[in-house]
Amino acid sequence: MKKEKILGTKKWLYWVSIGIVLIIVYKLLDNFTGIGGWLGNLFSVLAPFLEGILIAYILYSPCKKIENIFIKSKSKFIRKHARGTSIAITYIIVIALIAWFMNVIIPTLGTSIADLISNVQNYYNSVISDSPDITIAPFIQENILKPVVDWLQNTNFETFFTFDRIKEYLSSAMGVIKGIVNIFIAVICSVYILAQRTRIIRFLNRLAKAVLTERGYERYQKYFITGNGIFFRYLSSQLVDGIVVAILTSIAMSIIGVKYSILLGTLIGISNLIPYFGAIFGVAIAIIITLLTGGWEQALIMGIVVIILQQIDANIINPRITSSSLKVSPLLIMFAVTVGGAYFGILGMFLAAPILTLVKVIVEDFIEEKLTSKEKIE
Repeated sequence: MKKEKILGTKKWLYWVSIGIVLIIVYKLLDNFTGIGGWLGNLFSVLAPFLEGILIAYILYSPCKKIENIFIKSKSKFIRKHARGTSIAITYIIVIALIAWFMNVIIPTLGTSIADLISNVQNYYNSVISDSPDITIAPFIQENILKPVVDWLQNTNFETFFTFDRIKEYLSSAMGVIKGIVNIFIAVICSVYILAQRTRIIRFLNRLAKAVLTERGYERYQKYFITGNGIFFRYLSSQLVDGIVVAILTSIAMSIIGVKYSILLGTLIGISNLIPYFGAIFGVAIAIIITLLTGGWEQALIMGIVVIILQQIDANIINPRITSSSLKVSPLLIMFAVTVGGAYFGILGMFLAAPILTLVKVIVEDFIEEKLTSKEKIE
């Protein structure tokens, strides 16, 4: 007798899953505070392992490419240790990049921020007194520049970045020692995942094949591969694109003579990671700061140059890096970014586009399957 299948799973697994979900929902409603605290503690314990998975996921592609180079070697010894050597080289490169960033970029950005905050009032006064055409934009002066200056002047940023305050932040969140231990565990976990990724993927495939029907297993493979491709391509391409934009913008601003060019270029590169809204937000802040430090003419020139660079990035650089677009309506992406930002902050805005793309693929497959079934029935 053929076993009944429900939604691509075996009948017993379907009903067990429904029962577990109902119990969880009931417990959440019955003791929301206790369950919330328990889940919070669980995620706190699992945080280093989840971070390790994320690190391994990010480093998988460069590690795989280096490994493929060693696999093609004629030496049997090199081929035998290709994976371990590729992992070691990948981490050496990453550590070197982090060390360079901490020793070169961070001090420059810190100095620029401190100098900007300490001189922002002087910049504002200079713009007001030296710009004969300032009366043509009273709205910008009163509603944008002045509130920003007042907020910066009334906020003592030095109290937020003292050693004692930073130590207090770290201690209240997880503790300095616990944070270091978690980072160490995350790195070790990522190394093991990269080293044993073939076994892990094989185990997940066998588990899915054991509990799912043939149709369900086909869907699992399709969406797992599709989702992995979407997320990895999106995350890696956005990071590379953000770095490219930051470098190009910083160079262009330096040529124009914009003060704090590296700081503003980095800001635009980071904000460019968030679709649509991020680029607008980053460019707007850069124009305001340039307006304060260099006047209206320089701000106008900088704005035009940055917008041109943004268009070059959007139409030439980004498509080449990504190799294929997400193929989702801009309106849907803006909606997803808004919802993701409202509920999950910056991370939600960053991940909204790939999640929406995967959901779109699943919904389109569902619609196509239903329409095909109706056509067969008719």
